Amino acid sequence: MRLLIRNLARSTTKEALKDLFETYGSVQSCTVVLDAETRRSKGFGFVEMPKAGEAKAAVFNLNGSDIDGSVVRVKKAAPKKDS
Repeated sequence: MRLLIRNLARSTTKEALKDLFETYGSVQSCTVVLDAETRRSKGFGFVEMPKAGEAKAAVFNLNGSDIDGSVVRVKKAAPKKDS
């Protein structure tokens, strides 16, 4: 299950995000979206968790929590649109 994490602190790294989500299960991939020009975080990212039950536990426990000083929103990501 692919999860969208919004309102990330600009200082949150993908390694820190991955470590946080691994508390709830295995993480297949983790990305913090960066601005193409500045290479700084845009304040959101994605985490892919292969087991739906683990992903749902992460959403339940992390949505609305404080991570690095920002209250984040975690939800199931919409499917990717084909270009």
